[in-house]
Amino acid sequence: MKPGKLLWLLAVLLVAGGGYVYFHGKQARPAAERYRMVEVVRGDLVRYVSANGTLNPVVLVNVGTQVSGVVKALHADYNQQVKAGQILLELDPALLKAQIAQSSANVIRAQAALKLAQTSAARQQSLLKQDYVARQDVDQAEDAVAGARAQLEVARAQLQRDKTNLAYSVIRSPVSGTVIDRSVDVGQTVAASFQTPTLFKIGQDLSKMQIDTTVAEADVGGIKVGQPAHFTVDAYPDRNFVGSVRQIRLNPTNQQNVVTYDVVVSVANPDFVLLPGMTAYVNIEIDRRNDALLVPNAALRFKPAADGDGKTADKSARRLRGSVVYLLRADQPVLVRIKAGLTDTKQTEVLGDELMAGDKVIVEDKQADKAKAKQAARLF
Repeated sequence: MKPGKLLWLLAVLLVAGGGYVYFHGKQARPAAERYRMVEVVRGDLVRYVSANGTLNPVVLVNVGTQVSGVVKALHADYNQQVKAGQILLELDPALLKAQIAQSSANVIRAQAALKLAQTSAARQQSLLKQDYVARQDVDQAEDAVAGARAQLEVARAQLQRDKTNLAYSVIRSPVSGTVIDRSVDVGQTVAASFQTPTLFKIGQDLSKMQIDTTVAEADVGGIKVGQPAHFTVDAYPDRNFVGSVRQIRLNPTNQQNVVTYDVVVSVANPDFVLLPGMTAYVNIEIDRRNDALLVPNAALRFKPAADGDGKTADKSARRLRGSVVYLLRADQPVLVRIKAGLTDTKQTEVLGDELMAGDKVIVEDKQADKAKAKQAARLF
C-alpha cells in the first residue's frame, strides 16, 4: 500500500475513534449530573387570592348644604380635626334675613286680617240677635274668621322655614373626624337648587380603615368573612400590613362581561401611615397547611425523555391518572405516584407516605433540554 493512502486511512481511523470516544463519553455522563433534583421538604403552604383595592375610611361623611348662597367664611381646612357640631362654613345670610323680614311682615298682616275678621263676625252675631241680618251673613263672617286664621298659620310656617334656612347657612360638622376634602373657597357661590353640593368630606376615624377590593367571580367562592389578609402599598413597599375580611358585598359589577365583587377588608391604622385613596395590593389567605410535605410543581410536570427526542420514555406514566414524580434510583428515573393536596404557584402538598422529607425529586433533564434547543435551532 502506498504511503499516502496509508496516512489517509490512519487519519480517518483517528477521527472516527475520537468521535466514538467523545460520543460515548458524553452519553456516559453521570445521571446525578444529567438531572437537576430538588429535595422534598416540610413547611407551611398557604393559598392566596390576590386582588387590588383602595384604602378608604370606614365612615366617610359628605357634608353639603340645603340652601344656596355665597361662601362668607371658612372655619375648617384640609387635614383639620373637627368635633361634632363644630362650624365648618358660613354662607352670606343677607338674602335669608331679608326673607325672614318679609315673612315676619306677612305674619303681622295675617294677624291683622284675623283680628278684623273676628270683629266683623262679632258684629254680625250682635245684629243677628236683633234680627237685622240674616243667618247666612253670620255664617259668611265666621267662615272669614276661619280663613284668616289659616292664613296666619301659613305665614307663621313660612317664617319658621325661613328661620330654619338661616340656621342652615351655618354648616356644622355632623361627626367628629378629619377633614379629607374641601370643595369650596371664600367667595364661591354654592347652588342647592337641583342637588345638594358636597362642601367637605370628613373621615370619622382614620385609625380604622378599610380596603375595597375587586375580586373576580372565579375566586370569590373561596373567600369567607374573618379570613386574614396581607397587603402592601406603594408608599411602604418593604412593609407588610395585615387585616381581615369584614364583608363580601352581594352587589356585582359587570364590566365588559367580567363579573367582580367588592370584598371589604378591615385594617387597623394606629400610626396613621395609611392614607385614604392609597392603592393596596392584597393577598387574602383562603387555605393553609402547616408542616406539610412539599414538592415543587416543576417535579409534577417533569417527564423523562429518551435520547433527547422529546418523547416520553416511561410509557406507564401515560396510563396513570393523578400526580406523579420521578426519583433517581440506580441512575435511572423511577416513577412514583403521589396523592396531591393543596397547591400554590410553586409547591404542592403530598398527602400520602410515598415520599419522605429528604427525598430528591427530578425537576429537569439537562441533556434533553439541550437536545430540544438544538432541534429548535435547526428548525430556524
